[in-house]
Amino acid sequence: MIPFPALQRPVVAAPMAGGPSTPELVAAVCAAGGTGFLAAGYRSPEDVTRQIERTRELTDRPFGVNVFVPAPPDEQPGSSAQQAVLRYGDRLAPLARQLQVELPRVDWADDDAYEDKITALVQARVPLASFTFGVPDGEVVERLHGVGSCVVVTVTDPDEATRAARGGADALVVQGYAAGGHRGTHAVQTIPFDREWAEILRETRTVTSLPVLVAGGVMGNREARLALDAGAIGVQCGTAFLLTDEAGTSAAHRAGLTEPSLDQSVVTRAFSGRPARGLRNEFVDRYGDAAPAVYPGVNQLTAPLRAAAARLEDPQGVALWAGSGWASARTGPAVDVVARIAG
Repeated sequence: MIPFPALQRPVVAAPMAGGPSTPELVAAVCAAGGTGFLAAGYRSPEDVTRQIERTRELTDRPFGVNVFVPAPPDEQPGSSAQQAVLRYGDRLAPLARQLQVELPRVDWADDDAYEDKITALVQARVPLASFTFGVPDGEVVERLHGVGSCVVVTVTDPDEATRAARGGADALVVQGYAAGGHRGTHAVQTIPFDREWAEILRETRTVTSLPVLVAGGVMGNREARLALDAGAIGVQCGTAFLLTDEAGTSAAHRAGLTEPSLDQSVVTRAFSGRPARGLRNEFVDRYGDAAPAVYPGVNQLTAPLRAAAARLEDPQGVALWAGSGWASARTGPAVDVVARIAG
């Protein structure tokens, strides 16, 4: 077992795919005594390598990289699921014409270059390798352990925690319902529990003694103290860092987080086909009920629509991923966020 690197302050910057997680944010959190994760999701393996190299230019502290685990072959979308995605594309077609973009042909074999990203992490000997949407297979864990990487797996219930422990994980992230962005459920179709991390953590401690970080709604010192008192080694926070100077959060996303009329966070499949928490905007209202539970097919369909809305800096058309405590997010340097949470 590879130990989780010691934290001077028990704060971890969550991996946030799509832009918010940057080498600058990771380095700033590390400098403040915590640690941070880069997000490999939706990036090419070459870009992941460049981000790792840039982070190492900025900090000599341990940091991590997060990878999305592709669905196993027996969970690949069948013909009925594929047809559901195509029908969703028909529903989105008028918006595509309005935005003057073309919906892509869905690549059903897309695995986000998973194997090449694993190779990139092994070659870079990253201190921490975290996984979302599943447990990496034994060969991947063995390769990472062989270069000294601590393997961390996101779980949302005790069954997933058990599988992660049996699969060779060195630490877990227990994610509660208040977390922003994608829920880490291991199966696409799973409807995630509407439970706080504290309850899931108590149940998880009955099935494994692995070190645990908790995630979901942690915006300040009160939640962090509760987590530590419950036996966690630290808290993983994403939403708290979205408005910081070092985050790569888009202009549309930043605008949405500070727009008074966007006053509700919901869990939706509208943008990717997987359940994810974000602010309720026009896109969620128009398409949330129609989105099938198919990933990454739905994510591919909506990508050009989201990109077009981002270019227009329109918060009504992008995924405004945020946890339930988004209203407490503040602008300023990341070091201030670490200090506020760590106390």
